[in-house]
Amino acid sequence: MRKPASPPISEAESRVMEILWRSAPRGSEDLAAALQPDTGWHENTVRTLLNRLARKGAVRAEREGRRYLYWPVLTREQWQARESRSLLDRVFGGKVAPLLVHFSRNEKLSAKDVAELRRLVDQLERKERRHD
Repeated sequence: MRKPASPPISEAESRVMEILWRSAPRGSEDLAAALQPDTGWHENTVRTLLNRLARKGAVRAEREGRRYLYWPVLTREQWQARESRSLLDRVFGGKVAPLLVHFSRNEKLSAKDVAELRRLVDQLERKERRHD
């Protein structure tokens, strides 16, 4: 099993990251205002999450006057890659095929989803032939 490149981001932390990925920099008060309607979190909760994210190296903070502004260091793509790998390793033994079988049997795949999967498989096959 591969070791994660960075500490895992919790579900709560990922909510903060989602906002930062959409628009950064943001102050903790702005983040709290954006998160409050869906989560009920107060600014102190958001600051705690930001401090955890900073310790993990997922965000950076810069002082601006009397407040801090936060930027994502971890990209959405890096996070998705880490989370995907973690799911594959934990649930499907590190293999993609069982994941796809699971979704094909238990989830409704649209014609568009199936077409996208076919396109990806075709790309992988072409890539493999080039390396042979």
